[in-house]
Amino acid sequence: MKTPKIILALLLLSILLTSCFEDLDDKPISTIDINEFVYRGMDAFYLYRDEIPNLVEDKANSSDFNNYLNGFNTPSALFESLIYDRANIDRFSWITDDYIALEQQFDGITKSNGMEFGLQRYTPGGNALYGVVRLVLPNTSAETNGLQRGDLFNAVNGTQLTINNWRTLLAQDNFTLNFAEYNTNGTTGTDDDTIDATTNTTNLSRIQYTENPVFKTEILQVEGENVGYLMYNGFVSNFNSALNAAFGEFQANNVQHLVLDLRYNPGGSVNTATLLGSMVTGNYTGEVFAKLQYNNQQQGNNFNYTFVDSNDGASLNNLNLNTVYVLATGSSASASEMVINSLDAYIEVIQIGTQTVGKSQASITLYDSPDFTRSQADPRHTYAMQPLVAITVNKNDTQVPAEGINPLIEIEEQINNYGILGDVNEPLLAEALAHISATNKVGSTPKGKVSKTVFDSNDLLPHSKEMYIEQ
Repeated sequence: MKTPKIILALLLLSILLTSCFEDLDDKPISTIDINEFVYRGMDAFYLYRDEIPNLVEDKANSSDFNNYLNGFNTPSALFESLIYDRANIDRFSWITDDYIALEQQFDGITKSNGMEFGLQRYTPGGNALYGVVRLVLPNTSAETNGLQRGDLFNAVNGTQLTINNWRTLLAQDNFTLNFAEYNTNGTTGTDDDTIDATTNTTNLSRIQYTENPVFKTEILQVEGENVGYLMYNGFVSNFNSALNAAFGEFQANNVQHLVLDLRYNPGGSVNTATLLGSMVTGNYTGEVFAKLQYNNQQQGNNFNYTFVDSNDGASLNNLNLNTVYVLATGSSASASEMVINSLDAYIEVIQIGTQTVGKSQASITLYDSPDFTRSQADPRHTYAMQPLVAITVNKNDTQVPAEGINPLIEIEEQINNYGILGDVNEPLLAEALAHISATNKVGSTPKGKVSKTVFDSNDLLPHSKEMYIEQ
């Protein structure tokens, strides 16, 4: 796949800035030096540059530039001052003082105890929370200790989870998880059902863990036709071959339908999203999959990602489908939404679940180097930025709505019936299979108690809902 033109623009900048990076080891780094990197990077590439007066004013070429930079005690403070409407518009740009950890996260390497979860409020607007185990990662503490999808918990080390403390409690390397249970209170309705504390506990420990986002594949049958099921939990380029192998399995089994489960997928690589779209279809090689639209400074670098039939020399397995079923929820973001939006311009996308996050912006990693790439990064510090730099749209210039993409078939996960992922009776998958059947109707899945997820385990990872452009 071709490299986006924005990278070529970065290389041109190196000619102008190389002299600033000579003899780096001869003097210690200062805050003002890093602040200058922050300002110049945001000035060149930030998607919302024209909305920030201090960028529009081009302070880098003013006589008081150093005084301006000295007005910020930390690079993070300067960075935040250049963000456009943090609460509503740009919720996703960020800066880090440890780009090694950032790179590991993009490679799928994090510290994990293996318990992926969602958190709900006991009462609407209340502070107290309880959790539901969504899935258990293999070869982790959670698996060793027998956690199961659908398990409920309400406390850590005996302390009730709340809106204010859950991050601190659940981010610990070692803790005791306090379980809860679902109580119907002896009635058939769900209005009086409660989540009650129990005396059961288990101990969980985090380790450095590399997660394969290809979590589960199944070959199912509906009225004599083969249905491929794929639960895919992150667009991680290191596992592109595993994704391709999953589609090879589907291809070998002559699947006629695909259920793509993105319900907990927070996003990731734009390139990998393009590969996934190409594997679903296979009929549109060379045609536009998605477009990247940059700020006014970079308009000439607008770039199209196209459907492909190979990656790094390997042929892609594809299914030549005209319809795809996508399971998505309020935890499906960025690259997941890009796949839905981009495929929708070519084939029928039947989305099942709940409304998605609503993130159409893509970011890029900027390093403190002449061309803002990893090569020649200043060795005296490990600051890097991940600002939003482009809007992704499909071939028809349609972007993902800010409020998220609405499903065709709306169904929420049920606290008292989470089901087994990949099983024909799991509620969201059952709806897809019902639609695939000859009746082509919405299923009649029994309704259970539902509650809106307000946080999930991805929220413990810094800015996990990123969609990023790889350099």
